[in-house]
Amino acid sequence: MNLLLLEAHQFQSATEATLSERQTRHIQQVLKARTGSLLKVGVIDGKLGYGCLHQTDGGWRLTDIQLDTAPPAPLPLSLVLALPRPQMIKRILQTAACMGVARIHLLQTAKVEKSFWQSPAVTESAIREQLILGLEQAGATQLPQVEKHCRFRPFAEDALPGIADGHTKLIAHPGDYPACPRLAKNETAVLAIGPEGGFTEGEVSYFLNEGFAAFQLGARILKVETAVPVTLAKLY
Repeated sequence: MNLLLLEAHQFQSATEATLSERQTRHIQQVLKARTGSLLKVGVIDGKLGYGCLHQTDGGWRLTDIQLDTAPPAPLPLSLVLALPRPQMIKRILQTAACMGVARIHLLQTAKVEKSFWQSPAVTESAIREQLILGLEQAGATQLPQVEKHCRFRPFAEDALPGIADGHTKLIAHPGDYPACPRLAKNETAVLAIGPEGGFTEGEVSYFLNEGFAAFQLGARILKVETAVPVTLAKLY
């Protein structure tokens, strides 16, 4: 945790805030901070700064909070991601938030088990928790927006045109395609990445018909949790 990321409800005033149990454990067990320690803090979707740590009878809190520094800019990117396996989604969400993805669209595809949507890892609270962990690692504050699309065809026919309109459109898919392109720093884009085993050819055709350009990441087939950070690093 490189940042204590605070929620609005934690603030008692503009300059004082309480800490969650998880934040308190980290302060005690990892940072080993004491009363009077100056810690880096931020507020979700807000600015960065510092706060002074104090222990009271009611627990740990921050005082003298100063939030006066802009956070790192997010990537101008929407990630369309076939819903990963439950044991992978935590790491992928953390990585996406850490690297600055602005929006995430979780998508049902032919090779995604429908039971994955019932996993505790896909609840709103669990997704938010992983995104916050990623932001704390990165020292950033902008929480990615996440939408779930439990049926592929309605997404492809109804939602995708609006999501992709006016942006560079890219789909990562194995095959005889060009290598991953490099985008300008401020170039807005929509990136689609399939599940383990990839999109079906029929699914790929929906993206291609919508104007997406397909590219490949090389001869080796990567796991989704590897393909996401590799692609983001190559694009920006």
